[in-house]
Amino acid sequence: MWKTTTVILVLSVGAYQLLSQSETTKPDLPETFWGPSKNKAASKEIVPFKINVPQGVIDDLKRRLENPRLDVEPLEGAAWTYGLPTTSAKKIISYWRTKYNWTERQALLNKYPQFITNIQGLNIHFYHVKPNLPKDRKVKVLPLLIVHGWPGSVVEFQKIFPLLTTPRPDQDFVFEVIAPSLPGYGFSDAPVRPGMAAAQIGVVFNTLMSRLGFDKFYAQGGDWGGVTVASMAALSPERIIGVHSNMCVGSKPWNFWNLIGSVFPSLVVEKEHEHKMYPLTKRWALLLEETGYMHIQATKPDTIGTALTNSPVSLAIYILEKFSTWTNEAYKTREDGGLTEKFTLDELLDNVMIYWVTDSITTSVRLYAEQFNSTNMKMDIDSIPIDVPSACVMYPHELVYVPEKILRSRYHNLIHFRNMPKGGHFPAFEEPQIFADDVYKFVNKVEEQTKNERKKTVVPEQDKKKPKTT
Repeated sequence: MWKTTTVILVLSVGAYQLLSQSETTKPDLPETFWGPSKNKAASKEIVPFKINVPQGVIDDLKRRLENPRLDVEPLEGAAWTYGLPTTSAKKIISYWRTKYNWTERQALLNKYPQFITNIQGLNIHFYHVKPNLPKDRKVKVLPLLIVHGWPGSVVEFQKIFPLLTTPRPDQDFVFEVIAPSLPGYGFSDAPVRPGMAAAQIGVVFNTLMSRLGFDKFYAQGGDWGGVTVASMAALSPERIIGVHSNMCVGSKPWNFWNLIGSVFPSLVVEKEHEHKMYPLTKRWALLLEETGYMHIQATKPDTIGTALTNSPVSLAIYILEKFSTWTNEAYKTREDGGLTEKFTLDELLDNVMIYWVTDSITTSVRLYAEQFNSTNMKMDIDSIPIDVPSACVMYPHELVYVPEKILRSRYHNLIHFRNMPKGGHFPAFEEPQIFADDVYKFVNKVEEQTKNERKKTVVPEQDKKKPKTT
């Protein structure tokens, strides 16, 4: 009886939701000037860039790391369930102060070509990595825009640059990779006035790709990068050849399907992946536990940003805790938080250093406030259908699992859906080989599809010469 009642209730809610959902109008986003007035006459030239942090900044950092206040002992047996404990923090900070070598790490981050160009008043930093083409065969070069999220940075992509730009013997194409720092992150300028959410960042990145000579290109992203490339595919489909994301979300009816699945999960998700969505109480409890940061960053970003800006110890703890639980929620029950299971401390601290040396933690978290404010939400960009060839990849330890059925409510040309064998929220950083392989698989599908469509439009010679009959 209760199941029947629940189904009737859910169907009623779903019917109302579907019937009340009007078609979202695509907003015409202008090329807003986001920089200070002094940048109005800035050159559009693309200038080579290398990370070169003054020694004074590093000396100041080491002084701030000398006397951390880490005396409050964690609760017995709590591991990382209360967050990053002081027992782990002491080891991390000690390593950062005595063994981490910024000179060596900076040289590694400068291994691949970087550039700066001014777009809409902001100096935008990006890596531009071109492939070394073989001399014995012809290989097509495809432009690929790849976008990071928070609390990551372009550091996440260091291991996949060579994997994506090295020609493979079984593929007739390779990638030319463009990896920008989001505005307000790292070495990219932050907007000086409110209003820059993911869709507006997409406008900036479209301009970046045009300036590099690419009218059409592939796009990939996760976290904020996933939201950004999705908005680009929805609003500028003529620019995007195909979009690959490790963080796809469906449009409005997905809550309806979630509720239906709580009663009849087989209608929504395959049996082997059912545990990633249900019971709803368990999954929602995890989201409630893991998204506290989001509420403060979406409402009072400058409060948390200023607090973190003034202490490298606080900044590292705040960021590194995410690289434990977002990589695998089970790691929080381990004494070491599983922090170095997929990463080295050097790699993790490289990412923290990008935020520290550029003083960009405040400007990075403001993106949450811009995305979730009422003005941006009213545009309802996340409900605009995506018709370009799409790939949605689900990693098993991602915080939210969205099944193919729900994703198709927004991704109308979803040609590639995969449940990956391992990995979490930072797949390019955690599992670079698996990540790169999947990007190649998706793009191969799109390229083959394009070839077949071209063949269909070509009229055979014998048909051209065949006389017309009456």
